Amino acid sequence: MSVSADGTPHQPVDQEIGAGLRKLRRSRALSLEELGAKTNLSIGFLSQIERGLSSPTLRVLAGVADALGVGLADLFPSNGDARSEQAATIVRGAGRSELQLWRSGIRKQLLTPNAEGSKLNLYVVEMEPGASTGDELYTHQGEEAGLIMSGTMLLSVEAESWTLQEGDSFRFLSSRPHRFANAAAGQTRVLWVNSL
Repeated sequence: MSVSADGTPHQPVDQEIGAGLRKLRRSRALSLEELGAKTNLSIGFLSQIERGLSSPTLRVLAGVADALGVGLADLFPSNGDARSEQAATIVRGAGRSELQLWRSGIRKQLLTPNAEGSKLNLYVVEMEPGASTGDELYTHQGEEAGLIMSGTMLLSVEAESWTLQEGDSFRFLSSRPHRFANAAAGQTRVLWVNSL
């Protein structure tokens, strides 16, 4: 396993995400320079993500997805299922695609089939203690809603923040600056819906 400049090992999930981003960018005939201009990210950083040398945050992935004209679900590593009618309709528990943002302590499991052109996606978001999307608020396209299944989540939307407990729910336009974090001593699980 290769190691980054700060001594942390490169994760296979970073390489999968990076390869997928590169494939999407190239399929849209975008250069790294053009993608950098659309996302306000440096060419070097985007190149490191594509090569699996940097682990992107959820904020970065959401911005890249917007710039590529896709939903976040399109950035999930493939679960290996064939694109059959069944695969476009159902997802078996053992066949879920998963996005692990290991540096930020967030894991997203895609509960809906990843079908091209889909405007609605359902996730289970699991946050380890201390996990967050970062200190900065971020925006992207769409709308989101969720239900806290266990634990406690701090949700900030624009200048307001709420501490949500098990059974609480939320909804907001993704174009409103937002961030979230695990506010529990243990893991927090959220049933999360995103629509474009």
